[in-house]
Amino acid sequence: MFQNRLTELLKIQYPIIQGGMQWISKAELAGAVSNAGGLGILSALTFPSPEELAAEIRKTKGITDKPFGVNLTLLPTMRPANIDGYIDAIIDEGIKIVETAGRSPEPYMEKLKSADIKVIHKCVAVRFAKTAERIGCDIISIDGFECAGHPGEEDITSLILIPRTVDEVQIPVVASGGFGDARGLVAALSLGAEGVNMGTRFVATQEAPVHPNVKNWFVQSSEHDTMLVQRSLRNSHRVLKNAVSKQVAEMENQGATLEELVPLITGQRGEKLLETGELDEGLQACGQVAGLICDIPTVSELIEKLISEAAEIIRNLGKISG
Repeated sequence: MFQNRLTELLKIQYPIIQGGMQWISKAELAGAVSNAGGLGILSALTFPSPEELAAEIRKTKGITDKPFGVNLTLLPTMRPANIDGYIDAIIDEGIKIVETAGRSPEPYMEKLKSADIKVIHKCVAVRFAKTAERIGCDIISIDGFECAGHPGEEDITSLILIPRTVDEVQIPVVASGGFGDARGLVAALSLGAEGVNMGTRFVATQEAPVHPNVKNWFVQSSEHDTMLVQRSLRNSHRVLKNAVSKQVAEMENQGATLEELVPLITGQRGEKLLETGELDEGLQACGQVAGLICDIPTVSELIEKLISEAAEIIRNLGKISG
C-alpha cells in the first residue's frame, strides 16, 4: 500500500524520512528509524570534523544494515564547515543518500552524482524545487511554514506548498513541516507527495539522544508554543518559547544586529540545552506539530502505529461513495 517511487529510489519499506536535526540526528536515532522501515538521517555538521562524521557513519552501520542517509546543511555557519571534506567522508564510507538543505547543492552535484548518490534537496519555495530538479536532484523535500527550524521567508503552509510543488516538478516530493501522525501521512499522500519528513516528532522518542526534560517539553507543548526568531536577519527560525527566544525577539524588535544576537542564538547553547535539559539555556527548534505529540514511544512503536493507522484511514476513505 505504501510502496512508490520514493521507497523504490531509497530502498526503504515505508515513505517516512527522519529529519536531519543538528545535535539530534545521531546514530542511535537514525539507526532506529532505518531498522523500523523508514530512512534514518545523520546530521553531518553535528560532528566537528569529517573524520568524526565518518566514525558516526560506522557506528550507525553497527546498528542497522538498512539504508540511511546524511544531511548536509549548506547555510552559512558561525563555524566554517569543510563541506568538501564531509562529502569525501560520505563517499568513502559508502553512503548513497544525501539530504542537502539551505543553499543550492549545485556546486557539489557533480561530485555527489559521480559517486552514485541519491540527492534529496530540502527547500522552502516552489522556485527552489524547480531549480533543484533542473540541476539533477532526485527528490524534493518541501518545507511548509509549520516546520521546525528554518521555514524561509514566504510563510506558505504545507497545505498549499506541497501540491504547488507537485504540480511543478516531475521527481518525487516529500512533505515536510507539520507531519507527525497517520492523518498527516495520508494527507501528504493525498496532496501528491510520496512520503513525509518528520523531525519534531522523532525528538519525542525513546531513542532520540536528548535529555528527558526536552522530550517532556515537546509532549507538554501545544501548537501555540512555538515562535519565530531571526526574522530581522532573514533567517527565520521556528523555536519553542522560552526565556532565550523571547529575549531574542525583543532584541530584534529593538533593532539588534547579528553580532549582538550571536551570544544568544549560537548553536553551542542549543547543544547544551539538549544535553543538560536546562530549558532556558538556548534556542530549541520545534514545529507546530508539537500540538499533536502526546507520548514518547520507541521509534519502532511510532512507525508501526503510524503505518497501521494510515492504512485504516485509507480503507475507511475507500468506503466513501458519492
